[in-house]
Amino acid sequence: MRRIKIGLLGRILIAIVLGVLLGRFLPSWLIRVFITFNGLFSEFLNFIVPLIIVGFVTPAIADIGAKAGRMLLITTVIAYVTTLISGFISYFTGAALFPSLISGNVSIDQISDSINLTPYFTISIPAMLNVMTALVLSFMLGLGIANLGLPTLKNVFADFKEIVLKTIYKVILPLLPIYIFGIFLNMTHSGQVMKVLSVFFVIIGIIFALHIFVLVFQYVVAGAIVGKNPFKALWNMMSAYFTALGTQSSAATIPVTLKQTISNGVNEGVAGFVIPLCATIHLSGSTLKIVACALALMIMQGMPYDFPMFAGFIMMLGVTMVAAPGVPGGAIMAALGVLQSMLGFGDSEQALMIALYIAMDSFGTACNVTGDGAIALIIDKFNGKGNKK
Repeated sequence: MRRIKIGLLGRILIAIVLGVLLGRFLPSWLIRVFITFNGLFSEFLNFIVPLIIVGFVTPAIADIGAKAGRMLLITTVIAYVTTLISGFISYFTGAALFPSLISGNVSIDQISDSINLTPYFTISIPAMLNVMTALVLSFMLGLGIANLGLPTLKNVFADFKEIVLKTIYKVILPLLPIYIFGIFLNMTHSGQVMKVLSVFFVIIGIIFALHIFVLVFQYVVAGAIVGKNPFKALWNMMSAYFTALGTQSSAATIPVTLKQTISNGVNEGVAGFVIPLCATIHLSGSTLKIVACALALMIMQGMPYDFPMFAGFIMMLGVTMVAAPGVPGGAIMAALGVLQSMLGFGDSEQALMIALYIAMDSFGTACNVTGDGAIALIIDKFNGKGNKK
């Protein structure tokens, strides 16, 4: 018989369901086994987060900086601005709606303390760099490699990126469902799980509506600039949208995105440049999700927040998203360091962020790639080669 293959989203959903069901029945000594595993996995995550930043941000900046050209600059700026706008839309919507929909003062980090469950043992794995040091180092190295033309050093960091990427594929992603199972197992045992799950349902519904709004906004702006019917152009990109829903990959959707973008009247050369580039640097849907999820978890726990805090977070997140690897959940992995350093997220909050993000990964990817078509329309206009249809 053929082996049934369950994707990452399926495994995480199974982990959440099992954690909720078994947390009511399993004895404390067995739950402590998973608490011990979670403690070790958290230490490893804290260790590897700065390495993820260095491994992904450095070659990403080196690659972008090494490519000269007006079209590259305009595309990068528009992709970054679009990502920022999505983040701010997400923040203002969440700040207006979430406080009345989410009950506060659920301290995730103190759940295990409240029932006196502790790991059997702990092992400390100190990080080689703190998060901000890793970010600054990555910017310095990336810009230096790009400006000085250092192919050897660029290849070193390209190889280092492959090592980190392989670690994500072979270690973090396979063990992630067990980690999330342990989190929900512990929350169910402590009686807090329903409060946390209620946040999941509220956020998912609002974020889906925000994705649709952001896409309409992007195409209305692009349509006004290029003089096209925005709704017709957006409808024409639906093939790319639904392909991304199925593949959960911007890279895998490039052929469809490219074809539909050209059918919208974009010059083939412009589309061939913009679409693959935006598949890497334009993650407005991903940023929207991360901002909304982070805000919801902060409100749920009664953590203080304000606009200046999230403004800085969104601007830094927009840069970090450029380095997001092309794997399921890659964007949230790249964002863990910023969540930790700028919003004060601990291990449990990061685990819930990963679960929330991956639960909506398809919708974020679909928003990203569909928005790429709007950016291509604008670049085509600026490039002076648009077809007058």
